[in-house]
Amino acid sequence: MTDDRRLVWDGCLNVRDLGGLPTVDGRRTRRGAVVRADNLDRLTAEGWAALAAHGIRTVVDLRNDEEYRPLLPLPEGVELVRVPLDALAGPDWWARFGGLDGTPLAFRPYLDHCREAVAAVVAAVGRARPGGVVVHCGAGRDRTGLATLVLLALAGVEHTAIAADYQLSTANLQPLWGMLGRPDETELIEKILRDAGTTAEDVLLQVLTEFDPEGYLPPADATAVRTRLLP
Repeated sequence: MTDDRRLVWDGCLNVRDLGGLPTVDGRRTRRGAVVRADNLDRLTAEGWAALAAHGIRTVVDLRNDEEYRPLLPLPEGVELVRVPLDALAGPDWWARFGGLDGTPLAFRPYLDHCREAVAAVVAAVGRARPGGVVVHCGAGRDRTGLATLVLLALAGVEHTAIAADYQLSTANLQPLWGMLGRPDETELIEKILRDAGTTAEDVLLQVLTEFDPEGYLPPADATAVRTRLLP
């Protein structure tokens, strides 16, 4: 693990431990508890070995079923839990808010209208077997970014640290677009934000200010996430 929490798992581009982040009560989140990542399907044997060596025992996959195309099987002792956030949003949500997908502007509508899906992510992490948990999607930025925001907010991480963690993905994903033969999404995302008169950081901080995890999520699962993330 490098000094900035970034993990090197061969086959992935955007992996980092959520430990070491400051909380409002003066603590720091526990290293090795929860990791955020991009597409684990691309992991090589060396990448899976690094994942296991980091203590990961549960993979929470936020993608739809049809996106799951692993090159290699899960290592023995690692459990897969599926929480397909896009499918769980439903067609009505996509009709109303789909144009915001890929930007943090989608986070507040998802939190407002897809509470059961968000609660399912929290339950998957809170109820996971002993050991580390990795939460991932395709790029590790948007679905994983939303899940990470909720988990870190539950742990009482400072809002500015949560926003800064989200924005680390922009640079990490630069090589991905060429690999996929697609244009870099950064400029399009920034245009959508400019047209809305805001920035990614401002959107995230506003979402965090308005998000009340205590009144939003099942208490037992929320407590379990805090216990996992905090020393």
